[in-house]
Amino acid sequence: MTWNLWWRFGPWRARRDAIAHVLREERPDVLGLQEVWGSDGENLAGWLAAELGMQWAWSRSPVQDRWHRRNGGDTSVDVGVAVLSRYPILRTAERRLPAAGFPDDGKTVLHALIDAPGGPLPFFTTHLNSGPAESAVRCAQVRELAAFVVERTGPGFPPVVCGDFNAEPDFDEMRLIGGYRTAPAAPGLVLLDAWRFADPAAPQGTWDIAHPDTDGFGDGPSRIDYLLVGLPGPGDRGRIRGARRAADRPVGGVWPSDHAAVVAELATGPLLPADPGG
Repeated sequence: MTWNLWWRFGPWRARRDAIAHVLREERPDVLGLQEVWGSDGENLAGWLAAELGMQWAWSRSPVQDRWHRRNGGDTSVDVGVAVLSRYPILRTAERRLPAAGFPDDGKTVLHALIDAPGGPLPFFTTHLNSGPAESAVRCAQVRELAAFVVERTGPGFPPVVCGDFNAEPDFDEMRLIGGYRTAPAAPGLVLLDAWRFADPAAPQGTWDIAHPDTDGFGDGPSRIDYLLVGLPGPGDRGRIRGARRAADRPVGGVWPSDHAAVVAELATGPLLPADPGG
């Protein structure tokens, strides 16, 4: 599952409870989160992990200025991306993404190696630049992202890459990260959009520019949030069985986020030996 949690905007305390409610219902095994807030002594990902009985990891953005300005100048709350997992997290790593000559928004990608059934699962989550004229930045970012994925992926499970890419499916950056509609961003890397395996009649938008708080996902929404999966590994592990949208309605009158979530089901395949570490 991947979900942008709308940082600390709006009625964030009520939204936090609504987010937890959604996750209790969805029960994702592995979850990538974007716009996750952290402050002294408290972190949204850590709070959710405690509530849900999951492990967690967080990557703080190294540049916070724009986010602090958007929050009225409050510098006590930071933003980042996170991974939650029902299975043990064997190790983590992060990579800074380039700004490519544009204002640096401090974007990172977080990697977590998950001790999933069937063998170690290389999982990645990120949040790319959002400017409408920043496709070139996002192209540079997905090249760095792809190189990081290749470095951190071994035999067995294909990589799972998720996040808010701030780009629609036909944008250059999404064609580039897929690696099958144009030359791949990293040699040999092909990532399938899980939404190709969703019901064609299902609503697919995850963010709606027509709504200030994106409360309505039905009026011309954009699909900018993705679960991307490498080609199936040995024993069919990682094969995409289906995908759907989630978190697309209020909980007790509260919208959990300004984004809908994306959920995919993957085949686990036969059991592989435990990760040797390193």
